[in-house]
Amino acid sequence: MKTFIFIICFMLMNNITMRAQDIYRRFFLDNPVVAHRGAWKTKGIPQNSIESLREAMRLGCAGSEFDVHMTADSVFVLCHDNSYFGKVIEKHTYAELAETKLPNGETVPTLEKALMEGMKQTDTRLFLEIKSSSTVERTVLSAEKIAKLVNEMGAQPWVFYISFDYEAIKRIKQLFPSSVVAYLSGNVSPKQLKEDKITGLDYNHSVFKKDTSMIKNAQEFGLSLNVWTVNSSEAMDLFLNQNVDYITTDEPELLLSKKK
Repeated sequence: MKTFIFIICFMLMNNITMRAQDIYRRFFLDNPVVAHRGAWKTKGIPQNSIESLREAMRLGCAGSEFDVHMTADSVFVLCHDNSYFGKVIEKHTYAELAETKLPNGETVPTLEKALMEGMKQTDTRLFLEIKSSSTVERTVLSAEKIAKLVNEMGAQPWVFYISFDYEAIKRIKQLFPSSVVAYLSGNVSPKQLKEDKITGLDYNHSVFKKDTSMIKNAQEFGLSLNVWTVNSSEAMDLFLNQNVDYITTDEPELLLSKKK
């Protein structure tokens, strides 16, 4: 793994005109498929579970997305909503959340466990969404702690940070400039993202359909492009034809079949 990280660092330092996204694609799978909350739908696997992450990796998705919240005792857990089986995550400890299992028997997964699982392979990247807390300050603090954990574990090459909170991803870039980050909210122009040194934009498909010039503008600025959440065959074809980097979907098998 040390060799893997060294090569990436060397390329970043010696080929600064190449997009970070293109550099990483030399190591991970080169397809546009990001499994939304892991690959869960076909087999009825719990979303945001280690099993759904493993299924995304087994399928050969280029990325597997998952959502991360910080508990009251600063443990990072995978869950989409701000509550886990009725317990508000930021107001409960990990031990309290762990009292309730997922339907497949898993204890609520921690970020550390997800990172360890992802680092067992070099095909599928980890699209780590930093979920917003009750305050901007807590969200930014969460982002700082997440980025530090990722770097302490040596997991940065696997991780693509995404968030609806602009200050959170800006803070990660300040702390670790080589981090790959993308903004989710859809209200910042490609020009502004480039000026703020944000790696890419990860916007809902409706944003790109409303502003048909945005994809071309983002590509001209060298930004990575991800579209979410695209589940219909027609919409997949639309964005594949525009050469976006990634398409986040609940139907990874369908999207993978289009790239064979």
